[in-house]
Amino acid sequence: MSPSTSPRFFTEREVALHCSKDSCWVRLGTRVYDVTSFLRMHPGGEALILRRSGKDVRGEIEGPPHRHSENARRWMEQYYIGELDMDSGTEEAQNLRERRKASEQTEENNSEKTAEQKEEDDNDAYNCCSTVDMDKDLVDWRKPLAWQVGHLGEKYDAWVHQPVDRPIRLFGNPLLEAGTKTSWYWVPVVWLPIVFYYSWYCYTTLAKGTTRLELTSDFSIPIHKYLFPLLFLMGWFLWSFIEYCIHRFVFHMKPPAHNYYLITIHFLLHGQHHKSPFDGARLVFPPGLASLVVGSFYLILLSTLPQILGTSVFVGGLCGYVVYDMIHYYLHYGSPKKGSYMYGLKAYHVKHHFEHQKAGFGITSTFWDHPFNTLIPDEKF
Repeated sequence: MSPSTSPRFFTEREVALHCSKDSCWVRLGTRVYDVTSFLRMHPGGEALILRRSGKDVRGEIEGPPHRHSENARRWMEQYYIGELDMDSGTEEAQNLRERRKASEQTEENNSEKTAEQKEEDDNDAYNCCSTVDMDKDLVDWRKPLAWQVGHLGEKYDAWVHQPVDRPIRLFGNPLLEAGTKTSWYWVPVVWLPIVFYYSWYCYTTLAKGTTRLELTSDFSIPIHKYLFPLLFLMGWFLWSFIEYCIHRFVFHMKPPAHNYYLITIHFLLHGQHHKSPFDGARLVFPPGLASLVVGSFYLILLSTLPQILGTSVFVGGLCGYVVYDMIHYYLHYGSPKKGSYMYGLKAYHVKHHFEHQKAGFGITSTFWDHPFNTLIPDEKF
């Protein structure tokens, strides 16, 4: 609801009726929120919210067991739809009813828009998430953001870590903008055929029994085909380390406040994901950008290992990357069963977005967060 719009008012009975997946409302004191679109995103699973639908959730917000962060509270305000109107004869209730009448009058006036204005609003892509104060935000959301964020300077780091639930437009050029968006299914479509082909190629080549690892000019070790799974898993394990390092040291670098270009690069690489973590078109890497990392990984392995061994390790790493991107998408939009591995991983990753942006860099697992001391403290949901 826009800050300039007068709030609507609802009775407790009206709020209580909205208790399903199709329409789920909750209260925070007298404030009413429509959290239907948030059900799939909730790190604790949609069932936790549904059990409390139509009710006051102040106790759950304040904790224990989980006291929600300021970012989480700010995020909730995006689903605010109005106020609770206690149906009684108190002075407070009378004031509420008067405010409700004023609200309805305002809505009636707003409804007198011309047909052209309505059509223009319907065609505006940004209207699907009118949750940012256009007049007070540090950037103009009606324009592409890529060339604006660099001017934020020292305010950039705080701004980019205050997430919003709305799509982001990076570039004005339609082709350039389309190149920054990728549907999740393109990752397996593009990369899995390569994984399958090279896996078959490496295994059949090793099966010929002619591959040997030369340690000296006089001594070499034969590489049997049954070693392929081990080489494959080595590549996957190596990718998990690369995944952690890229996420921590590249994506979460803090660009100098005076450097316009580094701020812009950071926003394009990862900052836009933290600003709008549920923008579904930007949750996986575009194949073109990913190919630069994949190609570099391949060339480095071929320069350090014999060709067939390097390729065997590479294909395991490439498979690890595909799993990483698919898990990352699922952590944002999936609804894992409570108590499962993915359930804990989803809660872990959402805490990284909302509370611990400087920790919790593991996506597919928390393994590397342990030795690097970046583990997010365990907390029950």
